[in-house]
Amino acid sequence: MGEKNEFKPYIPADKITPEVTVTSIVMGILLAVIFGAANAYLGLRVGMTVSASIPAAVIAMGVIRVVMKKNSILESNLVQTIGSAGESLAAGAIFTLPALFLWAAEGKMDKPSILEITLIALIGGLLGVLFMVPLRNALIVKEHGTLPYPEGTACAEVLLAGEEGGASASTVFAGMGIAAAFKFVVDGLKAVPSEVSLRFKGYSGEIGTQIYPAVFSVGYICGPRISSYMFAGSLLSWMVLIPLIVLFGSDLVLYPGTVAIGEIFAENGASGIWSSYIRYIGAGALAAGGIISLIKSLPLIVRTFRDALKSMKGSSNTSSERTAQDIKMNYLLISIAVLTVVIWLAPSIPVSLIGAILVVIFGFFFATVSSRMVGLVGSSNNPVSGMAIATLLFTTIILKVTGDTGAHGMQGAIAIGSIVCIVAAIAGDASQDLKTGYLLGATPKKQQYGELVGVLVSALAIGGTLYILDSAWGFGSKELAAPQATLMKMIIEGVMDSNLPWGLVLIGACIAIIIEIIGIPVLPFAIGIYLPIQLNACIMVGGIVRLVFDKMKREEKEKEAIITDGILYCSGMIAGEGLVGILLALLAVVGVDQAIDLTEVLNLSAPVADICSLIVFALMVLLVLKFSIWKKRKAN
Repeated sequence: MGEKNEFKPYIPADKITPEVTVTSIVMGILLAVIFGAANAYLGLRVGMTVSASIPAAVIAMGVIRVVMKKNSILESNLVQTIGSAGESLAAGAIFTLPALFLWAAEGKMDKPSILEITLIALIGGLLGVLFMVPLRNALIVKEHGTLPYPEGTACAEVLLAGEEGGASASTVFAGMGIAAAFKFVVDGLKAVPSEVSLRFKGYSGEIGTQIYPAVFSVGYICGPRISSYMFAGSLLSWMVLIPLIVLFGSDLVLYPGTVAIGEIFAENGASGIWSSYIRYIGAGALAAGGIISLIKSLPLIVRTFRDALKSMKGSSNTSSERTAQDIKMNYLLISIAVLTVVIWLAPSIPVSLIGAILVVIFGFFFATVSSRMVGLVGSSNNPVSGMAIATLLFTTIILKVTGDTGAHGMQGAIAIGSIVCIVAAIAGDASQDLKTGYLLGATPKKQQYGELVGVLVSALAIGGTLYILDSAWGFGSKELAAPQATLMKMIIEGVMDSNLPWGLVLIGACIAIIIEIIGIPVLPFAIGIYLPIQLNACIMVGGIVRLVFDKMKREEKEKEAIITDGILYCSGMIAGEGLVGILLALLAVVGVDQAIDLTEVLNLSAPVADICSLIVFALMVLLVLKFSIWKKRKAN
């Protein structure tokens, strides 16, 4: 007990301040829906999501402290707790659930209903929060000195630095508004092309860039190293592999293509070769990368699970202290039992009672692993996709062996994989939020209920979001590549039907192994192979801007403030573009998109249109500088 008594949170346990208020719940729900929808859109486009915790904390501080003139740090903390749940649930859902839409488009099964999607997302989200309740004392309290939880600690620092809440929040809102305007001009009015490409005479490679604020922002937030790995993957696929395929196979008809490679290239250019062949190589690299990251983490995973179970022995909190109160264990066990029965009886999750129990056991294992790993290495390095791939492989093999094949078996595999993936994502997020609360002196029980509220509203919103996006553009399209879900679909089909182009998949796996041997992180490189070079080039530009900021010669405090402002502005840009993306999807569904399309009215020639696009892109980059490096700051 000595170690626990040594730590003193910012708000003492004997002091009662507002936490659960109408303001905190309403703001939290709004941010959960906004960041959840924006991250779903971003993840389906780029294959990566970004943490919403710090932007949510900054917005909460800005509104509660500056607009409402209230000095209530725990109220702001609860807003951030509820708000960040939307981003995590969206991340888990988009990795898997769009596969059901892809199969429906191929006529293999009916399109999932919004109710089915909501139910799967809700079960995964609730289990993720509930599993973190007994783990909180084991991982957050008992290991306070050994598990840093970087995002959770950073969030606490942001909330403690609340004096600048208004200025910081205005930076986030500026990013939202400006990105919304850019997105509407580029994709709504179609005033300039969203992509600029350069093709080479006598060479089949292609290079170019998109001009989207959210894609650029991913590069800035991830930094130059991750951005460069992704861009290097794209250079390999678009400037090496595609030219090789065209050069040596021009007259060949190679599966899964149905016409000669030369004919595909003549009709659709390098993108035709990418969609017919390269994405299978990329899928092989992604799958191998996920498995490699999981294998590398196995010693840590086993040790993590063992240590967490040890810590949980006798760790039930009977303390009456406000800062030590969790949801009661009997409520917890009843809730988990009810959810197990729901998994068993839900028609959209075709498993037996034993299968439902296995899903819950798998979920608890990965929740434990996820919550400890994010404590050590942060949420961005948490191998959730590797966990999902391992679960899908295991589940699909079992279903096939037991004779549950075809559409029914595929639907079951995705539903189980989705639940486990969402459990892992939510458990990681909840543990970061509980760490923030622990440092600030929040009431754990209230935070846990806040997480449940965030999960509930996000699950209700994700079904509608996926339906709108699918109706507007379709998953697997140029607008929404849905890389992880397409990969999960390929894995299940490969096991069930044995119809994958295994040669291409194995090439990708071997590339991933080579990259791992060289010492380069596999997953960002594999995502680079899988996604179009124009998208990764835009990410690279963001990474270069961040590199310039990192290398500039300024006082350390000033430099840190500039970089942080850039992150907040870019987080706002991701949210702004995501929301307008969903608005444009709605306009496309109701058929209004054609009425606002200015392409024919402006009728720009190709060179002029490309120059205009690059001018718009340059203006976008300059505005990032305006709200970071050129921002006026109060003198200390």
